[in-house]
Amino acid sequence: MAEKREHYIVDGYNVIHAWPELRGLAAEELAEARDRLVHRMAEFGAYEGYDMTIVFDALFTNDEAREDKRDAHLSVIYTAAGETADSYIERLAYESVRAGREVHVVTSDGAEQTVILGAGAYRLPPRELWRRVRKCREKMRREYLFPYAGPIARSAVSDRLDRDTAARLDQWRRRRD
Repeated sequence: MAEKREHYIVDGYNVIHAWPELRGLAAEELAEARDRLVHRMAEFGAYEGYDMTIVFDALFTNDEAREDKRDAHLSVIYTAAGETADSYIERLAYESVRAGREVHVVTSDGAEQTVILGAGAYRLPPRELWRRVRKCREKMRREYLFPYAGPIARSAVSDRLDRDTAARLDQWRRRRD
């Protein structure tokens, strides 16, 4: 039987307003801030081997609830009209813990933290997740980018020519001068 992956449930808007680089962006372009959060969580979850669920509430809209399943380990949830992200997260955390999973809920909402702790999940403040994601991105950069980013060397055609061809080309060059 496959080992169950840790499950991170992220209160999307709560995190956007807590992370410095997303907070400023959200004031101008909320959709872009959401996309960046989803991208960061996809990267983090894939690298660390976590299942990620990001929940955005649609409390003040008339939209239907929908789930955007990006892959087997990343889901983005938009709650139904009238439902808060908090209530959805609490229900999902409870169900995941009962299914025997280790659950981490990312939120700074005090009441929600109390409820999810009572359900048996762990709480993680958004700023702590921000630090973990930054550390993870730096680790990925060191592991995957730096080994291949060697010193930049000059690449000249003459370095790839045999001696006779190089001599002939040099003779032609001298004749033109």
